[in-house]
Amino acid sequence: MTIKGTNTIQLNDILVGDVWVASGQSNMEFPMKGLANPDAEIAAAQYPKIRIFRTEHRPSDYPRWDVEAKTWVPCTPENVAETSAVAYYFARDIHQKENVPIGLIETFWGGSAAESWTSLRALSADASLMPVFAARSKMVEEQETVLLRRAQEEREYQNAVEQAKTEGKPNPGRRWHPDFAGWAPAAMFNGMIAPLTPFAIRGVIWYQGESNAGEKAPLYAHLLQTMIADWRRAWDEGAFPFLFVQLANWNTPPDGRWAEVRDAQRKTLALRNTGMAVAIDIGDPVDLHPKNKLDVGLRLARAARAITYGEKIEWSGPLYRQLTHEDHALRVWFDHAAGLTAKGGGPLVGFEVAGVDGKYVAADAKIDGASVIVSSPGVQDPASVRYAWAPSPTCNLYNREGLPASPFQAPE
Repeated sequence: MTIKGTNTIQLNDILVGDVWVASGQSNMEFPMKGLANPDAEIAAAQYPKIRIFRTEHRPSDYPRWDVEAKTWVPCTPENVAETSAVAYYFARDIHQKENVPIGLIETFWGGSAAESWTSLRALSADASLMPVFAARSKMVEEQETVLLRRAQEEREYQNAVEQAKTEGKPNPGRRWHPDFAGWAPAAMFNGMIAPLTPFAIRGVIWYQGESNAGEKAPLYAHLLQTMIADWRRAWDEGAFPFLFVQLANWNTPPDGRWAEVRDAQRKTLALRNTGMAVAIDIGDPVDLHPKNKLDVGLRLARAARAITYGEKIEWSGPLYRQLTHEDHALRVWFDHAAGLTAKGGGPLVGFEVAGVDGKYVAADAKIDGASVIVSSPGVQDPASVRYAWAPSPTCNLYNREGLPASPFQAPE
């Protein structure tokens, strides 16, 4: 097993404390140099007992034995500028709180889809995942047209750059397109995960989902759970911790269906040894790549400290547990619900109810112990409830630890 990069080394020669894999798409790939205060953060990143290993983007049609990568380097200001900010803050907190050396394997690709990180063996074994292959077939059939359109876009872009230069304006942004090779089912798994599976790891942190929104959203719950099971099979280390970030708030297009993806992520907690960092309050409504990666990393680290390292701490905000009916109202019960509160001290907002017609309206909500009672004068017999069900919702349910409640819709 060799690694192709600046050096060639043997995987089993790397001696670290706990190795964590950091994977996903652009918000995991977001580097330290992109933070709001990068100079100060990079200058303070002096942690020689945190070591970083970063794979290069390399899709493959078949599982590889080697990986293109930048080999292990210590976490120092000279090395950390390109490091994932989320992964850095996660590793720093674990290192400081648990007093253990940390190895970070960074393997991510902005704009990638979950099916690309899942093996063909897992995808093809499940008939309910056949839409993955139908979507790929459509992409293949349309590729020639896409290439012609992109060539025209490039000509228009170059003209716009020249015009901006003449007018003294900043260059326009390029339109994003998915990578044709990288979006193939199993392409990332084959080239960027399979070669790493001989490595002993402590767990995985994952931040992805944006590319599986829209028309792909209904499949995401099953796809993500399949991917997690697939990685655990591939590493053959049992149900190692798999900790992930729920999509943050962002004003998506009307057909974005981000609320469905967030609920799919919440449902993934049914798998053993999984944890979720809710980010519904720390995104940026107008920026897909918000710069607050500190809180994301720390919330992932809280989950690891509790689930992996056994600390007796609260690691999650309120999570929907069950729904009971009362007179003209619904009572929503939560786990991780000690000290439920409406942050800011005002009324509790973000809840909606619907009758059997499925037409949701804003609900009055009142905290009662570990539950919330919701009702609306316009819905005499509410049948369902949802919370924070919008791309960038206004919502304020938290627990005593200051952790936000996850969006949900019930009954499921």
